[in-house]
Amino acid sequence: MLPPTIRFLCLTVCSCVLLWSPSSVAGTRTWDGKYDTSQIDLTVAYFVPSDRTPLHDWRDRVDYFCKRIEQFHAREFQGQSTLTTHVHATPVVSTKTTAALRPGDANAIWRRTLSETDRVIGFQQKEHKGFPILLVLSDINWRPLDDFYRLQPKDGKLVFEGINNRGIHHPGAQSGGARAAYFSRQGFGWGLVSADGWRVPYRGSDCVIYHEGCGHTVGLPHPEPQNGSVMSLAQYRGWLSESWLDKEQKVRMAWEPGEAPDDLQMQLFTKFTAIQEPAVPRPGTPVRLKLTWPEACQVESVRVRFQTSVHGPWQDSIQEEPGELAPGSVPLGSFERETPVGYRVDAKLKTGETAEIWGYFQVRTDQSRPLIPHEPSRDLQRSAGVASVVIPVVYREVNLLAEPAECWSKGQWTVDRDLQAAGRMALVSPKSYGARLEIPYAPPEEYRVTVVAEPIDEPHALTLGLSSAGNRFMCLFGFWRDNKFRSAIENIDGQNVGNESTIEGSLFKRGRISQISVTVRKTGVQMMVDGNQIVNWQGRPEQLTLGDYWNTPDSSSIFVGAYHSRFRIYRVTVDELSKRKPGQSLTELVRAISYARNALRDALATGDTETAHSIIEKATPGLSSLTEAAMAAGLRGAKLKSVEDAVNDLTTLFTAVEDETHGGASATWNSVSARVNTAVLALFRSTKTGE
Repeated sequence: MLPPTIRFLCLTVCSCVLLWSPSSVAGTRTWDGKYDTSQIDLTVAYFVPSDRTPLHDWRDRVDYFCKRIEQFHAREFQGQSTLTTHVHATPVVSTKTTAALRPGDANAIWRRTLSETDRVIGFQQKEHKGFPILLVLSDINWRPLDDFYRLQPKDGKLVFEGINNRGIHHPGAQSGGARAAYFSRQGFGWGLVSADGWRVPYRGSDCVIYHEGCGHTVGLPHPEPQNGSVMSLAQYRGWLSESWLDKEQKVRMAWEPGEAPDDLQMQLFTKFTAIQEPAVPRPGTPVRLKLTWPEACQVESVRVRFQTSVHGPWQDSIQEEPGELAPGSVPLGSFERETPVGYRVDAKLKTGETAEIWGYFQVRTDQSRPLIPHEPSRDLQRSAGVASVVIPVVYREVNLLAEPAECWSKGQWTVDRDLQAAGRMALVSPKSYGARLEIPYAPPEEYRVTVVAEPIDEPHALTLGLSSAGNRFMCLFGFWRDNKFRSAIENIDGQNVGNESTIEGSLFKRGRISQISVTVRKTGVQMMVDGNQIVNWQGRPEQLTLGDYWNTPDSSSIFVGAYHSRFRIYRVTVDELSKRKPGQSLTELVRAISYARNALRDALATGDTETAHSIIEKATPGLSSLTEAAMAAGLRGAKLKSVEDAVNDLTTLFTAVEDETHGGASATWNSVSARVNTAVLALFRSTKTGE
């Protein structure tokens, strides 16, 4: 019996429409022989619960796996079956929270996830050129699990869960919940790979992708007896390129034995690997990646990157020029502390062929105990029953990356349109002195802000404007002056750079993405860059102040800024580490209404009236509280009337859309969008000088 992660789920669903018809044309077939699989159309979607934040590099990860499974399929079927992947352009953000998705067994979360994704992207309504399969890569697991540290809360402790074969990590946590089904009657497949099977690049994760996404979804069973093929135990033995599809299974699918592709590109896919040495490095130990190549190939370049957090940046390692036809190893670097490490290697031959391989290992001192994260994920909370280690509870994670048009700013902040067209969001700061963007969000008493940013110019400084117990202050990262880089908290006891928190040293590099984190507690402020603590100040909130130069209109909001250098900002999130007091601030309510506006627009654009109704239902209580919050914030006269008018407009429009939704018609966003946008902008204008 295989572990639950790859156990085949055989279901029959009678309410689905027919997407693909049996064909009399010769070619490979589904396992039962009903459908032609000479062409397979695989739609891949990234699914994120409403209370989670998408990975900033999700598209890189998804594209990597798609390319791997396409190459594997081409090698195994020699052109008799062609697999084409189509990645949904943006993450599918669920209307449900993690807690709402997880009740029941692993089949239940499979059903909820696939049903919602299918409906949101219109999978069953689309025409497909080949046999249609929907593969969903989920941001969560069936049960709580930190898949980067491989930890599960159990009986008041954090325990390791996963497959670790003498330092080589493979996917296979029971908390995962990967599932797939072939719908023989309707003619399509559904597959789900949970976070444990793809978010972290274990050796064999690509096997899980193919196993669930391309194997079970066309009816392939597990072979008996078990072996190292992709439909059996491949994920526990190596990468997909090191595996195979059983000849007997392919023959059953009407495949005819032929010559396997033997061009250099396919040889590179089959032979290229990169494995860390030593297998389990200790802190401070230099790590190299041992490379294997096809015979006699000439290597033009090798690029190696690594990350020490699944939400963190990818950093380039120190590279050596290839001194031989195919280098036997390349340096990855050394790590000062215990940490998981994800890595990726890009290789290019002088004849133009390319290859990419991703991997993972853990830097450990003691093999008998698990690694404990410095900043635990949402799944490792005290509320989950963990008592033996200090784990801060994250009450809520908030995504603050916003359209600059909706925020007060100093300087011309823009959206990176190229990334936006590719389904990613990034802000670009202007190259000006004191540039900053106010984000209308009032943090709770204790919280952690995380920013993922990349200097476009030679970096001069990145700033974060925050508050502690109502006292505003700023964290300054990498400020260049007098031929030195300095970082500090401004101000402490009225002193700016040069106070007790000041440290010296370069933090950023042009073109390199970094992760910046600030944790605000009642007892102090901690600043970190790329997993390294640079400041840990202990003191009272009333010691903190913000200089007039950096002020923004709303003293309760946070801001992100830059000083005479452009930064591309990929992610701004807040983990709320303390419960909020009852009620919401005016800025929060306005922000919630803005989010509701955007979500409503997207739902109606796809004809998703069920989601539109849910959005309106959730937003309506906030509308009724806006006027009261505006008065409590001190708005009077024309500003207060502007808020009241906007509330009235939005209430009327939401009601009109809701009535149409109840009638079963597809609500027409174009007829109401202009007034909704005007009303939301009026709210933002009215609250610029609020609280």
